[in-house]
Amino acid sequence: MELVEGSVELRELQRLEGHTDRVWNLSWNPAPEVCGAPAMLASCSGDKSVRIWRQTTSGAWDCSAVLEDTHTRTVRSCAWSPSGKLLATASFDSTSAIWEYVGSEFECVATLEGHENEVKSVSWSASGSLLATCGRDKTVWIWEVQPGNEYECVAVLQGHSQDVKMVQWHPFLDVLVSVSYDNSIKVWAEDGDSDDWHCVQTLNEASSGHSSTVWALSFNPNGDRMVTCSDDLTSKIWDTGINQSQSSGEGFGSWRHLCTLSGYHDRTIFSVHWSREGVIASGAADDAICLFLGKNDNLVDEPSHRLLVKKEKAHDMDVNAVQWNPKEPWLLASASDDGTIKIWELAQVS
Repeated sequence: MELVEGSVELRELQRLEGHTDRVWNLSWNPAPEVCGAPAMLASCSGDKSVRIWRQTTSGAWDCSAVLEDTHTRTVRSCAWSPSGKLLATASFDSTSAIWEYVGSEFECVATLEGHENEVKSVSWSASGSLLATCGRDKTVWIWEVQPGNEYECVAVLQGHSQDVKMVQWHPFLDVLVSVSYDNSIKVWAEDGDSDDWHCVQTLNEASSGHSSTVWALSFNPNGDRMVTCSDDLTSKIWDTGINQSQSSGEGFGSWRHLCTLSGYHDRTIFSVHWSREGVIASGAADDAICLFLGKNDNLVDEPSHRLLVKKEKAHDMDVNAVQWNPKEPWLLASASDDGTIKIWELAQVS
């Protein structure tokens, strides 16, 4: 498909209803075949539940499971493990839960406790051997997966001065990035000598970073760039020397600000996600979804991305999450305060 502004559109395929409160987060299963489905999406909500959506043979989406009666407050984040067999959820009840697909249904096989209050985000490392959580208590926890559905906390990372909004592992290195209400982005890695985790870089306003709460981040598939989004109404592209030949965090390069995307949303940007095909999606409190594509003629100090599509009124209320399907690169899911999830297709204008 030729991605040129005006030649493509974001076409709504289906509206998924069932949650009775705002939908906070989404996660596509990277290996849905292990759960017997051609495609699978998890959503989590203020209604204290997680819903599992399966694509049927007709292409339509149905809710195949409701995971409830485990969390007692809002479920704020959900993430599938790389194997597709486990789903981690993070809740305002101060716990995270691990769900496993057993037989034909999902069972809660572990509950992770330790955060003082709301857990805001959960993320699996590329190997699936580490899990990160973060929360309102200003901390980031790293958990090591043990045999028998046991999870051992191997580090509690303290460095943020406010609520930590999101954690995300690098696509192939054991390098973790966190973003916070303190307006900063922190990069964490393990010291090869002591096995201690520590902050190796802080990106803030002084380093061309954000001037208000940073809500989310996403890496490009190569792992050498990331995008962050903020309450300051901008998304920022960052570049580093990381490349796929490096197998550990020890040789990673420092992140540097590449460009700022501004003037596209007029309220807080809550979510960004970088697709396999290089398209960045952003969702915001202005009810809109924007799609950006990288330019080949990168000039110094010029935006490295251009607006491809802006979908006004994508939802009736705030767009809290946007997520590209990892296997079908033109398929996008979005979640909203209006209680719905939408499945979109990036398609040629007919």
